[in-house]
Formats: sequence, structure tokens, C-alpha cells
Amino acid sequence: MSLIETTDLWKTYIMGSEEIHALRGVDVAIERGEYVAIMGPSGSGKSTLMNLIGCLDTPSKGSYLLNGKQVGQMNDDELARIRNEEIGFVFQTFNLLPRATALHNVELPLVYAGVPSKDRQARARGALEKVELADRMTHRPNQLSGGQRQRVAIARALVNNPSILLADEPTGNLDSKTGVEIMALFDRLHAANNTIILVTHEADIAQHAHRIIHIRDGKVEIDERRAA
Repeated sequence: MSLIETTDLWKTYIMGSEEIHALRGVDVAIERGEYVAIMGPSGSGKSTLMNLIGCLDTPSKGSYLLNGKQVGQMNDDELARIRNEEIGFVFQTFNLLPRATALHNVELPLVYAGVPSKDRQARARGALEKVELADRMTHRPNQLSGGQRQRVAIARALVNNPSILLADEPTGNLDSKTGVEIMALFDRLHAANNTIILVTHEADIAQHAHRIIHIRDGKVEIDERRAA
């Protein structure tokens, strides 16, 4: 069974009297441990697909199975639990709390999950060690470089041991040298058996993935597998 399986997935938005079809029948299967990039021009539907895969939105039509569970039939509480436990999000803008230390930022998903304080700290420390920031745990975001902030965001995404690491333009706010370092970190995380789905419009970033799904006009245009 695939980790992610979408069948005839549609997302339609109503704008006044007009229907906008952001996705038009997308069929995608992603296996556990894959490293996939979703590419497409602005307005292609790639962000909509990411939002559906990440359970930030629900499909208008069609089926989405995550770990064998039908996402379209879940209520808000179930979706929130899936987002917190199954999916680690990495955003272009880092989304860190400015007054909180790196350690506390990484602990946040565990706070929401009701993990006891002592366990939280140990797991957050472990996640920061994975991204090579053990020496920056007490620093606040404004005391960190852009690359270090993105590493904190990646540690936060990893702290719940999610099924999927979902990254939206993770190098979009970084200079090219720092972007290379962050992509090298994703390569290492994939080598450690993490499933990574990367949304990007940059071809050189997508080249890190072992499979590239090109979206255009709400449909899968090309699904290419590359040699690992």
C-alpha cells in the first residue's frame, strides 16, 4: 500500500459566479521513503496539491488515502491530529516564534500533542542535533542566520517523527550558498529513510529529488523518475 494515493483528485474554488478548477483529476501514488519534487509554474495547482497532501485543505472530488486512511472523510479534529503527527511542514518563511528559543520553537508540536515536558526537551534536543544546531538551542530567531532558522524549522518538522516531510519552497528566502546547504541536509534526511515531498518552481532544487512530478493546469503533465 502506498503512503500517499490520490485518485481523480479535484479542487474547485467558487469565485462569485465562476468556478476555478485548481486541480483536475490528479492521480499520484507516493511510496514510503521516496524523495519527490512537485514542480509547476505559478497557478499550475502545485500549491493546492501540497495543501491537500498536507491535510490543510480537503478535496472537492476524488479520493486521497494517507497511510490507508481516507482523508476526505475526516473531521477537523482528525485532520488536526494528522497534521500534527503524520506530517512535518517546512515553509519558505520559517514560521518561527520570534521570542522563543530554537529549543522551544522545536518543542511546539509536542506541546500540542500533549507530550510531557521532560520528554519534549529530550526529543527537541535530538531533532536540533540532527540538523547540526546543538550549539544554538538557546538562541532566538533574530540571533540566527537564515539558514540556521530554516534548520530550526526542519528540526520542528522532524520532532514528531512524521510519515512525511512536506517542504514548500524551502530555499526561497535563502541565498544560493545557504540553499545548497539546506538541500544537502534534505539529502541526508532522505538517506535516513525520511519521506520527502518538495514543492518548488526551481529546476536545480528539484534535481535533488529522485522523482519529479510536473503539474500544469491542474493536471499531472509529466511524472519522471530519476536515477538515485
